[in-house]
Formats: sequence, structure tokens, C-alpha cells
Amino acid sequence: MHAIARAIDALNEGFGRLIAPLIAIITAVVIYDIAMRFFVGRPSDWAFDVTTMLFGSHFMLMAAYGLRHHVHVEVDVLKRLLSRRGRALIELAGYLLFFTPFILMFITYGWRFFERSWSRGESTYGIVSIPVYPVKAVLVIAGVLVLLQAIAIVIRAIGELTATPSSAEDAP
Repeated sequence: MHAIARAIDALNEGFGRLIAPLIAIITAVVIYDIAMRFFVGRPSDWAFDVTTMLFGSHFMLMAAYGLRHHVHVEVDVLKRLLSRRGRALIELAGYLLFFTPFILMFITYGWRFFERSWSRGESTYGIVSIPVYPVKAVLVIAGVLVLLQAIAIVIRAIGELTATPSSAEDAP
């Protein structure tokens, strides 16, 4: 089971490292647009749409990487007072009862959102028509990656609960 958790971690680590440099591309597009406004007196027709889509994609695709590295906000005021097994039990309950159903709903509705956009060939309005459905597909991809990372966390919590506790390690 721990091999599955390590494989999921490796997938999200690699994907996060692949997507992270996208922020440099977003920055370059914003700088280009600012330069066009300043030097030409007119922004580009496409930069706003592109930066909005890229930033949204970047944010969503980095969510699983963030979950893997525990950088999301957690309310751990009470969790810190618990033993390792107590923390694992709270984590297991939280992920199974609240997180996983929400992510499954997110993936389901995200798929419908993407499918509708794909079937209509949805694109942005304006002079430059940029397809929107690839960005909507990001919702589904990000949801699956986050779900996989949640599975890795649940596997670790189960491992913690089934491990033989030692008196020194079980203390809060």
C-alpha cells in the first residue's frame, strides 16, 4: 500500500515541477502586455485572456502538489494536542467523509463543464478567438490529481492506525 502512496507522491511531485515554470510564461505575457500599453499605447488583443487562462490553469494544476507538501490551510489547533494515531484518525475521517465526496463531485461537474464546452467549440469573445475547453479540461485533470493525493494521504493514515504504537511515538 505504501508503494502506491509513494507512486502518487512521485506523480504529483513530477507534475508540480513540470507545471511550476508556467508562472514565468505568465509573467512574460503580462510584461509584454504592459510594454504594448506603454510604448504603443494599446494593449494586445489576446494577452488578458491568455494570462487569465494560464494563471487559472497554473493554480489548479499546482493544487495536488500543494496538498502533497501540506501547504494548504489546515486548522490544526486541536490536532496538535492529539497523539499520532489520533491525528491519523482525524485525517482519515476528514478525507473520507468530507474531502473525497467533494472532490468526486468536483470531477463529475468539471467533466460536464468541459464536455459542454468541447461539444460547442467554446472560445473567448473578441478579435482573437481562443479555445476555452482546454482550460476547462484542467478542472478534471486537477481534480483527479488531488483525488490521487488524497488517496495517498488516506493510505498513510491507515498505515499509522494499523502500525504497532510505541509509547514514545504515540505521545502528542
